[in-house]
Amino acid sequence: MSLSNNKTAPRQLHLNVNILHSGFVPSAWRLPQSDPWAFADIQHYIRTAQIAEAGKLDAVFLADNAAIVDQIHFRPITALEPTVLLACVAAATTHIGLIATASTSYNEPYNIARRFATLDHVSSGRAGWNVVTTADLPSARNFGLDATPDHAKRYARASEFTDVVKALWDSWEDDAFVGNKTTGSFIDTAKVHAIAHRGEHFAVQGPLNLPRSPQGHPVLVQAGASADGRELASRHAEAVFSASQSFEESLAYARALKTRAAELGRGPDAVKVLAGLTTIVGATEAEARRRRDELVDLIPWDYSLTRIAGTLGITPDRLKLDERLPDNLPLPANGNGNHTFFNAVVAAGRTHGYTVRQLIRELAGGGGHRVIVGTPEQIADDIERWFRAGAADGFNLMPDALPHGLQDFVDGVVPILQKRGIFRTEYEGRTLRDHLGLTRPAGRTAQRLAA
Repeated sequence: MSLSNNKTAPRQLHLNVNILHSGFVPSAWRLPQSDPWAFADIQHYIRTAQIAEAGKLDAVFLADNAAIVDQIHFRPITALEPTVLLACVAAATTHIGLIATASTSYNEPYNIARRFATLDHVSSGRAGWNVVTTADLPSARNFGLDATPDHAKRYARASEFTDVVKALWDSWEDDAFVGNKTTGSFIDTAKVHAIAHRGEHFAVQGPLNLPRSPQGHPVLVQAGASADGRELASRHAEAVFSASQSFEESLAYARALKTRAAELGRGPDAVKVLAGLTTIVGATEAEARRRRDELVDLIPWDYSLTRIAGTLGITPDRLKLDERLPDNLPLPANGNGNHTFFNAVVAAGRTHGYTVRQLIRELAGGGGHRVIVGTPEQIADDIERWFRAGAADGFNLMPDALPHGLQDFVDGVVPILQKRGIFRTEYEGRTLRDHLGLTRPAGRTAQRLAA
């Protein structure tokens, strides 16, 4: 059964889990129950995905980097290539969606179209592509550049890149495959089309070398908070990962994004906003706070200062642990850096008047995403409030430690959300589009029949 075209279905909460190696908190790998080698162990990702599937979550999500951009003397990094990893996860699961990050800055559209169409085929329709540009200098240097490409140029490339990928996914009509043993007809070549794209950044002849995938298109996801990022999301994204620190900020972001998508001719529910949320669960609030403090206390202060300074685009010596953030902080790299986490960290510090020490503790190590520390009931209350008010359609969960932090969420929070009637008790479809309530994009077959 597919929910994609069920217009009467009540609005349903969406939950993904971001498998950030050992967990969101930088010290998670040091816990007694954690495996320091988990960041490079496929079984760790499979176990986490199976826990998510048991909790009926929509998808697992993998971030990616094209370079070492964290302090590996202290913590694990994103190491395994996401689409290869998720192909392995697909073989060990049946329903959970599989969203991988791939950068438009250092890839080519044909390879990305083929890679994600393949993942959609091998998973029977569970793939999603998180479309990102890449702003860090180490990645640029790994691809022969001495500087990071300009912010506006990165997003112009990303927009054309995404157009080309979508055209390649549509280069086969849905019924192009024949496979008739009697007649000897294998493919109806009249239904396989070159895209003959010639643009500012790319020249791609096409067609793709495999049939249209089960979802038509893998689900398109985006995670940019800059003006260019929001425009890209409004035009292309079907789900957006946001990093809002407050209810009011997230509500305004969701409304603006959906309004712009509607202006571009997309439906009012064409984009799902999934806010980033780090969860630290305890049987009591005091227990949860003790867990948070123990994790933060395992992080060297010089690591946290370097990390938060990097997010803000300044040197660590400008930050004093027992003073507030410096005034008049400009966007990193004259606006050419990461806008999303800069804005999130500054918002958290300014709104609450935190010292740098307090800010690092509240951010559970200085990552930039909103952190909620409490009991399953308190976390469920927070999630329900944001969801019912429209501040988010769901959440991209980043448990403090993996896999046990996710297990705590699935065992404690999910049953409360199910009891309140806002989260599924069983999967009612098999594809990621089914889980998200998204329609299957019309391909060339439908366009030809409508002509």
